Amino acid sequence: MRRSAPSPETRRRRRALRTVTAAAAAATLLPVFATAHAAEPAQGAGGTLQQAFSDAAQHYQVPKSVLLGVAYLESRWDAHQGMPSVTGGYGPMHLTDARTALTDFPPRSTGDGGNDARGDDSRPLVTTATAEAPDLAALPATMTTLDRAAALTGLSADALRTDPAVNVAGGAALLAATQKSLGEPLSADPANWYAAVARYSGADDTATAAAFADDVFDVLKEGQARTTDGGQQVTLAASPALKPAAGQAARIGLKQVNAAGTECPRGLGCEWVPAPYQDIGGGDYGNHDLANRPVDEKIDTIVIHDTEGYWDTAMQLVQDPTYLAWHYTVRSSDGHIAQHLNTKDVGWHAGNWYTNAKSIGIEHEGFLTDPGTWYTESMYRTSARLVKYLAAKYRIPLDRQHILGHDNVQGPTASYIAGMHTDPGPYWDWGHYMALVGAPVHATAGPWGGAVTIDPDYETNQPLYTGCVKAGDTCPAHGSDAVRLYSAPSEDAPLVKDVGLHGTAATTTGVNDVGARASTGQQFAVADRQGDWTAIWYLGQEAWFHNPQDQPTAVNALTLVITPKEGLASIPVYGRAYPEAAAYPAGVPVQGIFALPYQILAGQRYVVGGAEHGEYYYSVNFDTTGQQVVRGEQVYYEIQLGHRVAYVKAEDVSLLPSALGLSGR
Repeated sequence: MRRSAPSPETRRRRRALRTVTAAAAAATLLPVFATAHAAEPAQGAGGTLQQAFSDAAQHYQVPKSVLLGVAYLESRWDAHQGMPSVTGGYGPMHLTDARTALTDFPPRSTGDGGNDARGDDSRPLVTTATAEAPDLAALPATMTTLDRAAALTGLSADALRTDPAVNVAGGAALLAATQKSLGEPLSADPANWYAAVARYSGADDTATAAAFADDVFDVLKEGQARTTDGGQQVTLAASPALKPAAGQAARIGLKQVNAAGTECPRGLGCEWVPAPYQDIGGGDYGNHDLANRPVDEKIDTIVIHDTEGYWDTAMQLVQDPTYLAWHYTVRSSDGHIAQHLNTKDVGWHAGNWYTNAKSIGIEHEGFLTDPGTWYTESMYRTSARLVKYLAAKYRIPLDRQHILGHDNVQGPTASYIAGMHTDPGPYWDWGHYMALVGAPVHATAGPWGGAVTIDPDYETNQPLYTGCVKAGDTCPAHGSDAVRLYSAPSEDAPLVKDVGLHGTAATTTGVNDVGARASTGQQFAVADRQGDWTAIWYLGQEAWFHNPQDQPTAVNALTLVITPKEGLASIPVYGRAYPEAAAYPAGVPVQGIFALPYQILAGQRYVVGGAEHGEYYYSVNFDTTGQQVVRGEQVYYEIQLGHRVAYVKAEDVSLLPSALGLSGR
């Protein structure tokens, strides 16, 4: 029975679902038993979540470690206040009920084609593509597992959505049913559950299902312990010698996908869904540029996006020649990856042509303004493995000035700043993600280091954000990777200003307003300290954030910084690092070097991400004639200017260790 429409208060508390997974899912993988099990008394009775895993494991004869491992891969044991994930999953076991989620939270417009993702004025603005919304009457079985869990257990659908302990019982019942459907006994040995775990992922191809199971078994080998978003301490003991039983992988029995031509690490479910390269008339072509990277131009950046749309929508749009193209998309429900462009080619995704020409774009199924539509651990892990693989292949540094969010990409010129995208937003867990990538945030100095790396506790750091549904509305309380920046050491002080984004107007608490925000992993030079407050140099001003010793929101660092050369009162900053005019050959239009509306004043310091000679990739013809990479003598430093990176000319600055001359701070 479908629930009645939620109250306005419920709508405010819950976050919106925005997606349905791949269009052609496999037939039902889990049988619905004719006779439901009776609900066990311990569920929902106020016990601990750890005990709920024990009770459900015993009742449904599933090894407790397997149950814990699967739940960790789905949710890291979090309940998310009973709100649905991006793919309509509820609770620690990610039981899917997309029909309820989409009914409670109707989808808004999808896609993000209203900007110039190419990031220069040499091509027409791409805005014409549209995509179909999901069909609620034709949801695949993988999107309605909560209904099957209700039938198997006799527990109510509402309780399965909202009570973490009941949700665990439902997941245990599904795992047991899957094991039986595979003709396997309800073994006490976790090694005998590999195929069932793979099927539980909901993936419709063997490679993605196997990657999910591999990650679960890695969790079982390593062990895990954490405090959940509900304040519950959950522990999974390590079993380092555990291996799947012989022959289990062969029993997964799902379809094979077209992995030919993909550039993915071994062991991930990755398929080739190519973006079209074709002439669309009128001298225009879409939706990317052919190139020969890294032979002709270095790849030094990876840009993390969210799709602001469903998986199906993203697949439709990326295959439309009138739209945009990026290199990869990662599905939230199971971590499945689709590759659309060869990494040697240039995608249109970042809104800055200089960044596009030197980067790889990875989209993730999700919506930044809806903190309730949470990402699965499976998606974080497969994405991190992809990034780690690409970073090793192209020697990309694993830091937050080379692994950027779309919201960290600077506008190429002043006119672009206000229209730059803000995904994946303040609810993306950068600390956890960078740890999975292999570059966890940690202190590299004492207070003498002269710099800090932002590192709040994600679960407890919950700044107030507004505008998730409409302007002025307060967003639901939720963990965040970002700290808010003030003009003085007080939360009563105004937020620091972003003159490029707002002019003379004030920065806001809007979820899309990046004008006074520093995110996990970003590094800044220390300007001052007062008690529990730290000031950093940010957009040409001192920016203060609360950083108490007993619960720090940043760790100390030692790194390289730039400062204006002696005798210069201020220096300009730039949104792209283009060559000097003399470097352009005949036939290639000279690109202007335009300063942004920010200035770095004498004595200020900004952390350096790297040094580059100016470059410009000239590519405006469908047949690739005339393509050139223009390289100049002008050297630039990439710096962490504010929430977004920027560039300064090496001739304007001095490069020095962040600790130099700061012994008193």
